[in-house]
Amino acid sequence: MSQDWITIVSGLPRSGTSMMMRMVVAAGTPVLTDALRPADEDNPHGYFEFEPVKRTRQDPSWLDQARGRVVKMVHLLLLDLPHGHDYRVIMMHRDLDEVIASQAKMLARFGRAGAPAEMLRRVYTAQLQQVKARLATHPRLESIEVGYSEVLRDPAGQSARVAGFLGVAGGAAAMAGAVDRSLYRNRIATVREPRISDQ
Repeated sequence: MSQDWITIVSGLPRSGTSMMMRMVVAAGTPVLTDALRPADEDNPHGYFEFEPVKRTRQDPSWLDQARGRVVKMVHLLLLDLPHGHDYRVIMMHRDLDEVIASQAKMLARFGRAGAPAEMLRRVYTAQLQQVKARLATHPRLESIEVGYSEVLRDPAGQSARVAGFLGVAGGAAAMAGAVDRSLYRNRIATVREPRISDQ
């Protein structure tokens, strides 16, 4: 993988971004994280977050240290990526009902209630349309879409796809080995991944 690329794992909250981060790191890509958010019941293998990412619009200087590394970024923050860097984005997708159910359970553990499911579905659909336009028009950005349930059904096949995209084909087996199928909770029967191209 080029030392100048910035690899970004992105998607809706609870869409499998932490799982994909673990996979990419297992393939040998250095991670950019501050480890401020510890692993917990919702993400037992860790969150892989980096706090400066949240302030990208105001201060994108952290991107200089992200070259040659992988960093996690929630979907809407992709809209704030400046020109001047080469990005490779792995966009995770998960059935919206599963995303919303997973978020609701996480919030419930903290005694909080989320927004109504139908409202979230509309909001997320509109946001994904924005992100699609951004990915399509950014002059120095390439992306691949990866389904959460597809990774869990076929870790080897999906790992090979992602490894090929990143130019680390030799790391595909390690990526597949990092997939923890026991964490597929909030499963919805007959899942169809909501891809950006469907929006």
